[in-house]
Amino acid sequence: MAQARSKTIALPAIVDLDALDPIRDELVDAIESGPVTVSGAAIERVATNALFMLLSAAETARRNNFAFSVSAPSEAFRLAVSRLGLGASFAAIMEG
Repeated sequence: MAQARSKTIALPAIVDLDALDPIRDELVDAIESGPVTVSGAAIERVATNALFMLLSAAETARRNNFAFSVSAPSEAFRLAVSRLGLGASFAAIMEG
């Protein structure tokens, strides 16, 4: 059996509706192949839909028996998660 390959996806500074499609496509490919780490270090602004997309990707990865994490979330990312009341949902996947 082939070993699953790990993938890191770096999110851009602005994760708005215009940025969602290419990020979604990259996430879909990655979570079908192995563990995924999403870097949130560069985020300056993030749309609510993007946060829900990340939670959905984490659930899909879990169903595929792969790890999923958000590493080094920026302060803007953390504030958006907090303002929307998603802290508990992200607690299991945020690192750093």
